[in-house]
Amino acid sequence: MTTASPSSAPVAARPSHSSRWVGWRPGASALPLVAWLVALVVACPLVFVALEAGQSGWGSARALLGRPLVLTLLAHTAELTAVVTSASLVLGFGAAWLLERTDLPLRRTFTVLAAMPLAIPEFVHGYCWVSLMPSVQGLWGAALVMTSSLYPLVFLPVAAVLRRCDASAEEVARSLGHGRLSVLWRVTLPQCRPALAGGALLVSLYLLGEYGAFAMLRYTTFATAIFTEFETAFDMASASVLALVLIALALLVVLLQAWVARQPGRVVREGTPSRPAAPVPLGRAKPFAVLGIVALIGTAVGVPVYALAYWLIKGSSTTLPPASIWSLTATTLGYAISAAAVATAAAIPVALYAWRRETRLARAVEQTVFLTRALPGIAVALAVVFFAIRYAQPLYQQAPLLVGGYVALFFPLALTAVRSSLAQVPHSVEEVARSLGTRPLVVLARVTVPLILPGLGAAFAMVGLTASTELTATLLLRPTGTDTLATQFWTYTTGLAWGAAAPYAAVMTALSVPAVLLLTRRTLGGSRTHTTREAGR
Repeated sequence: MTTASPSSAPVAARPSHSSRWVGWRPGASALPLVAWLVALVVACPLVFVALEAGQSGWGSARALLGRPLVLTLLAHTAELTAVVTSASLVLGFGAAWLLERTDLPLRRTFTVLAAMPLAIPEFVHGYCWVSLMPSVQGLWGAALVMTSSLYPLVFLPVAAVLRRCDASAEEVARSLGHGRLSVLWRVTLPQCRPALAGGALLVSLYLLGEYGAFAMLRYTTFATAIFTEFETAFDMASASVLALVLIALALLVVLLQAWVARQPGRVVREGTPSRPAAPVPLGRAKPFAVLGIVALIGTAVGVPVYALAYWLIKGSSTTLPPASIWSLTATTLGYAISAAAVATAAAIPVALYAWRRETRLARAVEQTVFLTRALPGIAVALAVVFFAIRYAQPLYQQAPLLVGGYVALFFPLALTAVRSSLAQVPHSVEEVARSLGTRPLVVLARVTVPLILPGLGAAFAMVGLTASTELTATLLLRPTGTDTLATQFWTYTTGLAWGAAAPYAAVMTALSVPAVLLLTRRTLGGSRTHTTREAGR
């Protein structure tokens, strides 16, 4: 069943902005308040970190920021971000072009495998490489591990654009005498620029907030220094000052991505392609292209899978107390499911407000929430700790605090899924129900929610499975005496008990595979033409 979008409805049937709310005054007054309350709660970690940093005073903060260590951390963070982001752009675009625009064999299989590194948490990637090759350390070791882990964040959006955009611009360029490389540079790359910019943003934000992988790889960044300041010296003020620098770097990355995405010169026609691109014959280069894809997948997926299998089979003794993997799985899923339920429920009013009220104020609510994507996990965890110590001591190191940290971290994932699902629902559906005298909450429960159930399910799955593998915030916020799969894995790896850590890494990876398959299906959904499908078999 298809539904028409609001913009495609007849003019006479399209309600005005004011008539849309006739008979809806109670909901109209409550919904903005609830949406703003959720947005402020989710975005308050930034305020808390700023307040705690202010406690140290400007003189102490200036002395801390003037230390040579800060310049070293800045150089390490900037160098790694530049190297990994550039490598991810090259590998992500190259893999997407080969799998979407050429006659490469086994394209479906290669596409799924190319996205699979997302199922392996970054700190598990680091564990797999270091446990097999301890020499993988420093800048280039970290660059190798993080690039092989994060390039799918570029690959998936670029592949989606290449699959769905119209090929007429490329055909026109070829008809004007441009060769393949010229068309690729002048037409194809500009078409993919927003996807490349978005993927680069995600890669950069992941790098800024990652702790576990860099701790294993012996590479110091702002995230590792912040964790050390808090966990070792329990210096909340110094950790918060460093967190503010990290947040400033993240906001700079966000602004740079927005500027790149707004640049003119992009030629793209998205949607259902009226003229899909014919697969480019690789000819003699086909074996080399296959070898390149196999090498990429072997490095990003083969090495971690081999490492996990090796340590699962070999095993390893440890002096640390044993832990039941099943009880830890249940504990992990309990926290993750709780966070997913809260985040999904909280995303509904924000998404509804942004969907119904197409105003600057409604957009500001959405943008405020999405701004939290720029907050590294360790900054959010420090903010939650600050709040608990100052205003809610009974909650410190209790389960609600950990769930709240997960919600603050992953709320944008839930909002993205719910908002995209609401975009497919015509406003007229609710208006008809309200015109029959149905109360607003009844309309929400009986009409709106059933229509967006797929989006709610996607939001629940994405938040739940992402939270189940979160490490940094869990280390800081977990209840006393409680462990999850991630923290128990970390306990064994810090003791160099590689074999004892392997089962926990394997379970976390297995839990993440369904989310990656769902993400791949949603991102690359849509069928090619018969010719293109046959070429990909």
